[in-house]
Amino acid sequence: MRERDPLDHLWIPFTPNREFKRDPAIFARAEGLYYWTEAGEKVLDGSSGLFCVPLGHGRPEIADAVSAQLRELDFAGGFQRGHRKAFELARRVAELTPPGLDRVFFTCSGSEAVDTAMKIALAYHRARGEGGRTMFVSRERAYHGVNMGGVALSGIQRNRESFGPGVAGVVHMRHTALPENRMTRGQPARGAELAEDLARLCALHGGSNIAAVFLEPIAGSTGCLPPPRGYLERVREICSEHGILLVFDEVITGLGRTGYAFASQAFGVTPDLITMAKALTNGMQPMGAVAASREVHDAIVERGPRHLPEFFHGYTYSAHPAACAAGLATLAIYEREKSFDRARELSPYLLDRLFELGELPAVVDVRGFGLFAAVELAPRGEPGLAGYEAQLELLRAGLHIKATGDSLLVAPPYVAERAHVDELASILRDVLAGG
Repeated sequence: MRERDPLDHLWIPFTPNREFKRDPAIFARAEGLYYWTEAGEKVLDGSSGLFCVPLGHGRPEIADAVSAQLRELDFAGGFQRGHRKAFELARRVAELTPPGLDRVFFTCSGSEAVDTAMKIALAYHRARGEGGRTMFVSRERAYHGVNMGGVALSGIQRNRESFGPGVAGVVHMRHTALPENRMTRGQPARGAELAEDLARLCALHGGSNIAAVFLEPIAGSTGCLPPPRGYLERVREICSEHGILLVFDEVITGLGRTGYAFASQAFGVTPDLITMAKALTNGMQPMGAVAASREVHDAIVERGPRHLPEFFHGYTYSAHPAACAAGLATLAIYEREKSFDRARELSPYLLDRLFELGELPAVVDVRGFGLFAAVELAPRGEPGLAGYEAQLELLRAGLHIKATGDSLLVAPPYVAERAHVDELASILRDVLAGG
């Protein structure tokens, strides 16, 4: 019997497992803006881990808060019991969300936050006597997590095709990635008319049958697509006309990525629900959340017998004490270091350096907003092959970047300096010019 490879047992998510185990990329430690491999090679983190680590790696304030919490209160079941840090974190989150969206439901991930928001929408309409609203609207190229609700909302082929329709009654608007908007910095000028897809779906299916529209204000995992000017405003207007809830999935954009607490504030459009996760704890504990408007919350909570839950939903680890401690420590750093302002101030320099790459033959598009951008590569054979090979080359050159299809997603930590941006852009140029 052959000796088992020590890597055999782990099934790695969103990874070509056979290729990975042939040449494994394994990080051994992290500090600040860098990872180190097992071989001691230093790697600049150009994607904040997976958009999770905007304050840099290994923040001792957060680690100490989690350690102290585990020694004081390691677990408190969230069903009909509570602990103070959960209430305090909800209050602190509500101070950052748009006015009126100040009721917070905690989850353990962004995927769970999306499915929770779907359930909240259904429960809200049922509580108001409109239980016939069971449909959802999403978009092509959307990513809303990997639970079955999120799979149904997904507009990315590979995330859907192996799993069937998921939740029934989901229809999709077109995406806004128009060829004429290539090499656009910030919000594109063209494409607002695509919001009329929602009006057409309301006419086709009946607006009174639609529970909610789910949108990423900046489509993220598909390759950073900022919204065309006027697009989000028109979607908000149509939702209000038809009594449809508008949900912004801000798992990537939430907590500072756009230079504001939430992208809804950056774009001046207020939804009814916001999902968040990654930056909530700086990636140091798993956590997500849904912020709901007071109207939505009260419609659900103020009905039914007083001895029964108004909302039959939750997770064993909702508002886990250690996650709450990490969240409170993270939000305190954001406030103390003025992290969102810092991200907004660094954004122009990042975009300047990345848009310089548009002159390279291998690059077909650059787009970005805030501290979030995508460098799209010319296809090389099968879709996604150019992006996959580029991220491997970049890693070997000392840069961690997330690739999605043929787009390289750039999202440096808010604590980055211009020198880090220069290092990032230099490695990108060297690798892409050579490819």
